[in-house]
Amino acid sequence: MSQATEVEDVYSAIEESARLVGVPCSRERIEPVLTAYGDALADAGIVLSVSTGEHPTAELDYTITVPTQGPDPYTTAVRHGFVEVADHPAATLLADIRERVPVSEYFIDGGVSAGFSKIYAHFPFDPLTLEQLAAVPSMPRAVAENVGLFARHHLHQAAMIGIDYRRRTVNLYFAGLPAEFGEAENILSLQRELGLPRPDAEHLAFAQRSFRVYVTLSWDSARVERICYAPAPVRDWDPSALPVRIEPEVEKFVRGARRTYGGDPIVIAACKWTADGPYLNLGPYTRVSPLMRTLLRNLTGQEV
Repeated sequence: MSQATEVEDVYSAIEESARLVGVPCSRERIEPVLTAYGDALADAGIVLSVSTGEHPTAELDYTITVPTQGPDPYTTAVRHGFVEVADHPAATLLADIRERVPVSEYFIDGGVSAGFSKIYAHFPFDPLTLEQLAAVPSMPRAVAENVGLFARHHLHQAAMIGIDYRRRTVNLYFAGLPAEFGEAENILSLQRELGLPRPDAEHLAFAQRSFRVYVTLSWDSARVERICYAPAPVRDWDPSALPVRIEPEVEKFVRGARRTYGGDPIVIAACKWTADGPYLNLGPYTRVSPLMRTLLRNLTGQEV
């Protein structure tokens, strides 16, 4: 399949999903991003996602893997005008991470309305400790200032970072969570220390099943702006097991989004908490990259 055909196929899948959830979809905002990273689309993993915090749904996000063997994804974003070159630590953070750890895969992130937003570096086989993260020159000081808080709650190492160039924030994705993290009192204590609302029974049970946890930090404050609890992806997706009610159009999207693999959809669900309370993010996998396939096999024991 030619690059142009791959771009059109991925755009078509995004457009179909946007229609399912009722979000306006503009080719002019999406196609330039797909074209810029088009060399990698043939083997890319793709996840489409929506949030439950708004009704009707206002945005459909897409996340696409980018191999490490190709062009630097930040340089590509700058060259195509998706990211402004700025005298800000966010501009060098990806390179600083790459100097310290072998990155297995990158991701780019965007919304059908908002456009290009993030780049992720994924290093699942060589996670960085809190001390290593805090020592990265361009990392927000909030990491160093919260090392004690994270360690007290059994968050010791990160396997991925995400850099939001529009909001100038960083996500740290903690992995290798010990059993102690999932204890109810640990999560309740963590929420209290972050100044976030106390979870009800359903949200607490969801957080206790976390496979990964991520926090959002900025360069402007020591405050942890957001925390997200994410159980491992599943195939036997059951909306009744989620801590919030799912709108019919969202369920239709999750079940009906186009996918290139057989069987039930693989779905990632993540509960995000801010000072205003929780909301859910749901994402069916549209395509599965080779690395995704390996990680999912290890998690679920099933071939994809």
